[in-house]
Amino acid sequence: MQKLSPQEEQAMKIIWQLGETHIRAILDELDEAQTPYTTLASTIKNLEKKQYVSSRKIGNVSVYKPLISEAEYKAAFMQGFVQDYFDNSYKQMVNFFVEQQTLSPKELKEIISLIEKGKKA
Repeated sequence: MQKLSPQEEQAMKIIWQLGETHIRAILDELDEAQTPYTTLASTIKNLEKKQYVSSRKIGNVSVYKPLISEAEYKAAFMQGFVQDYFDNSYKQMVNFFVEQQTLSPKELKEIISLIEKGKKA
């Protein structure tokens, strides 16, 4: 699975939220002044080439739908992130956030509680 660019991730988040959708609907969710239609269309075509979305025509409008779920993307991305930056150790990753003081003792206790209960956050 290829890593997405920030623009591709932003578009995918909207596609995941909307489900099957078209470029104009995605553009409506973005700041149109900062994202030209042609730029977004190019981004969506890249997502199709990377097999993140599929398209079909309804009249002269292309409709796009996600081929992978947001959860699948997050799992693959996090797996690669931990592997690339923390020697495939979630313990090292958590320790990094503790040392950076971005993970509070309270949050760490909540994480431990979730692990012990076997529940998802």
